Formats: sequence, structure tokens, C-alpha cells
Amino acid sequence: MYHIISVLSLSLKRILFYISKAEKFKKENISYDILKNKTLVNIFFEPSTRTSCSFQTAMIKLGGNIINITEQFSSTQKGESLQDTIKTVTSYGDIIVLRHPQKGAAQIAANVSSIPLINAGDGNGEHPTQALLDIFTIKTELIKFNLDICSKDRNDIVVTFVGDLKNSRTIHSLIHILCLFPKITFNFINPRGLEMPVEIINKLNWHNIIFIEEVKLEEALKTTDVLYVTRIQKERFETEQEYNTIMLENKYIINNNILQHAKEKMIIMHPLPRVNEIHVDVDRDPRAVYFEQVKNGVYMRMAILDSILNQ
Repeated sequence: MYHIISVLSLSLKRILFYISKAEKFKKENISYDILKNKTLVNIFFEPSTRTSCSFQTAMIKLGGNIINITEQFSSTQKGESLQDTIKTVTSYGDIIVLRHPQKGAAQIAANVSSIPLINAGDGNGEHPTQALLDIFTIKTELIKFNLDICSKDRNDIVVTFVGDLKNSRTIHSLIHILCLFPKITFNFINPRGLEMPVEIINKLNWHNIIFIEEVKLEEALKTTDVLYVTRIQKERFETEQEYNTIMLENKYIINNNILQHAKEKMIIMHPLPRVNEIHVDVDRDPRAVYFEQVKNGVYMRMAILDSILNQ
């Protein structure tokens, strides 16, 4: 049985396979019946728009069925354990997509699941399918600038991460994937107290991957190929006062003025939702691809569902 819990279980070969399938689905842009009589159980114990909707859309486009479960209407309200919920829903479907506020919950669920399970985000842990749609977006957008992320015969691709690097599971997962590709350099820019977790820093040091932690945003933009912005995650703070303090101190806002320092051939990404970290005027900038990311989420998740359920 094949679960997707962490990007650490994905080889470069597997990632490129998913990208190839997603490219095919995007190019054809039609509906299929290849998952007819298959059912996705969509369990979301945290709010979600894009991840939940894109998995549902992907399953519909593949001809399958969907059961949606949220915490509000589940038996967890009566005290049922996560393990018992998972054991129960395996009787109703062929694959589970789980989002949970607790880091490590996806692995706990997979341990008792008799059907494949996909981690759709576990606290501030990982979000592997977001990272897969992100690398799909990076590869297909950079190739427009004749930058092949798979090629060793090029200059370094510079990826600048801005925002809540401590709590962003999307960034954590994407960094692990990017480390599989040649000649990638990172800039880390964040408000005080929201630094990249030490285990990721240690991994980069171990693999001799170049990264810079103390760099001004204006300077970083001069060499950045991929600008990846994320919001300050209010739900990860213990108190609202702590969150408000960080928000007041946060000076890393992407607007048209700051983008005057950036390269013309660059892409701006964001996993969404955004709060105030990217001004809406930036949406009209041709470098902004975050809504293309949303579209790519459907095709990547089609590739994942098809691959797992048609093995």
C-alpha cells in the first residue's frame, strides 16, 4: 500500500513522474472515467479552500466519487479518536486525504489505515502534495526563461523564501524536494522568531547546500529566480498578542515598489491564503504565478490520485 505522508519518501524519479503526468492532464484539460467506482474520503480537521477543493475537483475530473468529513460534523466531537475515525472510514472509500492540526497525525492515521492515505497538512509538519504542485509550477514556469531545474549545465537557481519560515509546512516540504535538484541556492527572510527550523538548517549544512539567512529583501531580489512568500500563521501562535506583535514588526511586504529591485525574469509564488504579505496590485504583475499554482494543484492531484489508485 502506498501512502504519501512526507516528501522524504519521494525519490526524484517519482517526483518527475508526477510532474510528467500532471503536465499531460493540464495539456489535455478534459474529464476521464479512469477512477469510476473509486471513492475519495476527504477528512479536514483544519480549514481549507484550495487543498480540499482541488482534491475534490481532481477526483471528479477522474470520474470518481467523494465523501467529505469535517471535524464539526464528525464523531471526534463525541470524543472518538483519530485512529477509530480512520478505521471506520476505510469501510467507505478507496483512499483518504487527511488534514489535521497536529504534527505527526498523518503518520498516526496511516499506521491504522487499510487504504492509501495522503497527508494534506499536519500542523507545522509537512504538506507534501502542495510541495509537488509547487515544484510542478517552478519547473513549468522557469522553463519559459530557458531555466531547466533538472539541468546541471546552468547557473544556480536562487529561491528566496519570505515569511513564517518556522511554521510553514509548505516551505518545509518544498525545501526537501528542491534539495533533490542540482545547483539550488536559498535565501531565508523572516520576522524575528520565525526562523527556519534547525533540523532543516542542519540538513542543508550536511548536504553543503548554499543558503543565506541574514540578507535584505531588496538585495535578495536582485538575484532571485523564485520568490516564495507565505503568510504569518496566526493559528500556530499560543496567544493573539504574540501574533499581533509579530504582525506589527513584519516589514516584509511584497508590493510594486519592492519589486522594482527584482529581476524581470522571476516568478512570485504563494501557497495562499494571503493576509497582507503580497499587495493585491502585484496580482497584475506578469511575474505573479500564485493563482496558476492554484490551477496546477488540480492537475498534480489528478496525477497523484491516478497513480496511487491505478497501481
